[in-house]
Amino acid sequence: MRHGGQVAVVLNRTPRTQVPGRYNLWLEDGGWVRLGAIVDERSTTVTRAVVGMTPDTKLRPGVRASWSGIFYRDPADAGLDALDVVVETPAGSAPAWLIHPSGGPSDHWAIHIHGLGSPRAGTLRGVLVAADVGLTSLVVSYRNDGEGPRVGSGRSTLGATETDDVRAAVRFALSHGARRVVMFGWSMGAAIALQLAADPEFDGVIERLVLDSPVLDWRSAIGANCARAGLPPWFGILARPWLQERSLARFAGLRAVILLDQWDWLDRAAELSVPALILHGVEDSSAPHAVVAHLAHLRSDGIRLETFDADHTMNWNADPERWQTSVRGSVF
Repeated sequence: MRHGGQVAVVLNRTPRTQVPGRYNLWLEDGGWVRLGAIVDERSTTVTRAVVGMTPDTKLRPGVRASWSGIFYRDPADAGLDALDVVVETPAGSAPAWLIHPSGGPSDHWAIHIHGLGSPRAGTLRGVLVAADVGLTSLVVSYRNDGEGPRVGSGRSTLGATETDDVRAAVRFALSHGARRVVMFGWSMGAAIALQLAADPEFDGVIERLVLDSPVLDWRSAIGANCARAGLPPWFGILARPWLQERSLARFAGLRAVILLDQWDWLDRAAELSVPALILHGVEDSSAPHAVVAHLAHLRSDGIRLETFDADHTMNWNADPERWQTSVRGSVF
């Protein structure tokens, strides 16, 4: 439909569709529609302006779609020139995008790590800022994420083995001219970035972290996701042995145990030596905001927290300008 001469779509009114910001619809036929401002609101519907869509996309009444914060399909869609490269990891060959800033290659790199269940395209929201401030970007994939190598049952190990693949990506950057590295991590990708920043191998190399909706403690994250799914709290508690005990983990199809204490950054707060910017939503239903706020309080000497009125990994979408300004101020 058109609203005031502008193409717009009418959506069912839900907690997601009624929030301000920029979002994406994934249509059932594979098309993407980028959405901007709300132009009309009713008791059961929300009308949002269309700011872009994939070629040949046909909008029609009744079409089904999924709501997403992933705003760009690929680097070209974001206006970025990318080289397809391969990072050799312990799990096999992992595709990556290498994106130089407009001024040419730099020895100051950004490595962008997507979260669980998200494609690497989700990190392009951060790559735009990195390119703007002159960083060469490496956008990575890792085992069992749908783009990297498939291992075993194809299940995620919540970063326990995926960290080895991203470690290989940092080594790739260093062997291709990087001297300083900023890690951009989203959700589980942020948990991986924290592990690598604490690794003595990268002392003096990883100089800063930019973490969007970080998982700082898998126990609280599992509990939050159980609550979101309508499951009782004890369900998450009973899941823990299946992650940490080798025989149970193997029975569940996991190739490695997940030692939850190693991923608890409230207990490990004293080990955080790399300055970090955390961007987090007060409505985050996957990584509780209270955990993030507590860590920021414990380590106010090295952590800067920017809070958004947003759900999990939707902070850029809720306020792109403030997100970008915050990152620019943190990186330089």
